[in-house]
Formats: sequence, C-alpha cells, structure tokens
Amino acid sequence: QVQLVESGGGLVQAGGSLRLSCAASGGTFSRYVTGWFRRAPENEREFVATISWSGAPTYYGDSVKGRFAISRDNRKNTVYLQMNSLKPEDTAVYYCAAYRSSGIVYTTASRYAYWGQGTQVTVSS
Repeated sequence: QVQLVESGGGLVQAGGSLRLSCAASGGTFSRYVTGWFRRAPENEREFVATISWSGAPTYYGDSVKGRFAISRDNRKNTVYLQMNSLKPEDTAVYYCAAYRSSGIVYTTASRYAYWGQGTQVTVSS
C-alpha cells in the first residue's frame, strides 16, 4: 500500500513558477507509474502529467505541454512537477497519483490506484 503526500503548492503571480513534490511511502515506489492530476472549482479532474517508473516515457496534458515538467528521484521516493509560466487557469488542487507498473503508462485517472490529499495552487493575474 503506497501513501502519497503532496507539497509545494501556494500562491504565485501569473508568469511565475512553482515546484510540487509528491513523497511516497509504504511500497516499492520505483515500481510505480506516478502522475499528477488537477481539479479546479466546478471543473472535472484533468490529467496533467505522468512518468514511468524508470523516468521515461513521460506524458503531458495539452494545456501544460512546454510549461510543466515531471521528474522523479526513486532514491528519495519522490516525484516532482516543475510548473513554469503559470497562468490563472492553472489554479486548481493538484493531486499526485500512482499505480504499480504493468508496462503501460496510462493517462486516465481510473487507472491510478493510489492518491494523495492534494495541494492547492493559486495563480493570480
């Protein structure tokens, strides 16, 4: 059973940057695909990025391509989401999620078995 804890959220001005962290415990984290999803008020959950257990491949949602970068450090059991050129529409609660790798990297939320509690990101205009 993997437990995930997000950190790094906060308030930032448009054009700024934040780095989110997802710390895992309770399992062999290096075997898990790990992704980020977000949910803004009155919106559905949206896929942001995901990374294979090995660090590649990575996939991104269309709205964040070229601005966000996902990475992982399996020695630290941590996945990161570097967010640059932030926009007000990036405002949301960001969730870290994971599933044990089966060789396929999914971007669909229903494939992810483990979820963190979320961290709020607010981008002011």
